[in-house]
Amino acid sequence: MKNTPFTEKHKALGAKMAEFAGYNMPISYSGINDEHASVRNNAGVFDVSHMGEFIVKGPQALELLQRITTNDVSKLTPGKAQYSCFPNNDGGIVDDLLVYCLEDNNSYMLVVNASNIEKDWNWIQSFNTNSVEMHNISDKTCLLAIQGPNATKILQPLTQVDILNLKYYTFEKGTFAGVDNVLISATGYTGSGGVEIYFEDKDGAADKVWDAIFSAGAAQGIKPVGLGARDTLRLEMGFCLYGNDIDDTTSPIEAGLGWITKFTKDFNSKEIFEKQKSDGADKKLVGFEMVEKGIARQGYEIKDFEGAAIGRVTSGTQSPTLGKAIGMGYVDKQFAAIDSEIFVSIRNTLLKAKVVKMPFA
Repeated sequence: MKNTPFTEKHKALGAKMAEFAGYNMPISYSGINDEHASVRNNAGVFDVSHMGEFIVKGPQALELLQRITTNDVSKLTPGKAQYSCFPNNDGGIVDDLLVYCLEDNNSYMLVVNASNIEKDWNWIQSFNTNSVEMHNISDKTCLLAIQGPNATKILQPLTQVDILNLKYYTFEKGTFAGVDNVLISATGYTGSGGVEIYFEDKDGAADKVWDAIFSAGAAQGIKPVGLGARDTLRLEMGFCLYGNDIDDTTSPIEAGLGWITKFTKDFNSKEIFEKQKSDGADKKLVGFEMVEKGIARQGYEIKDFEGAAIGRVTSGTQSPTLGKAIGMGYVDKQFAAIDSEIFVSIRNTLLKAKVVKMPFA
């Protein structure tokens, strides 16, 4: 099991640690609900250094990325980022990712899920027929996400980069807490604002940055936040988690990700996705609220009033913000309309739920 450069910090703070994607990660510190509220109302710090980062560069870099992602990379200019996915050959998703444009048409950083680092690297290389230069910088890259409505105000004194006015899905490089060449972006996964900071851990940079953030935010009450609250926060926003809501068997059209699927270029499974978009996919990812008391968990069956199976739950939790049980799942398209009545099978009992519009909060 791998550690991040912040593992000892987590332990010293009394974090509940557990294995996630091969890493020893903090699940919670003061409790998921408390940490969740901190991010929604104030600011919290996530160690997400387990994520994968690849540099793809050279004259053919753009052409390669256009072939293997669904979004239109050509629309990016330096300082801009986009959400995208790698489609497989069978109408599914290899992984979802972020694409950062470092240099115009020439150099990009891809941020991929921790559990898919090797899988994604091999997938990209299988299409790299023009020997585009690639570097896997995952093991040497620190990544902290500082999220919440007060996050940028707390962090602004630590950098000359104008993070107070950093627009969504843009980034800048600069000095942060005395550490040079830090990439600061606004591509958050919580829906509460804030930034992410990428930097190399050398000459004690990890300790320096961590300590500076908590010193700057001490008076404001900034808190460390674990992966437990990260999951409840993203679910309230209806953001997909790879391995739960999207995977090798689900398409971006089915998952409501048609907005990152641009048919102005060629990529794997393009014809499958075009047909789904024109004819309508047979199943659709929806959000739902439990009407009857019970929490839907990943893998639970979704049924109709007659008890016939119509889908499955992909994510579910008790929403700390709403105080009610919410979830996401795939259902047959005739049950995907807002306010549709569905039933979740929980311990052999059908409990009523209804389809609602996302985000939940």
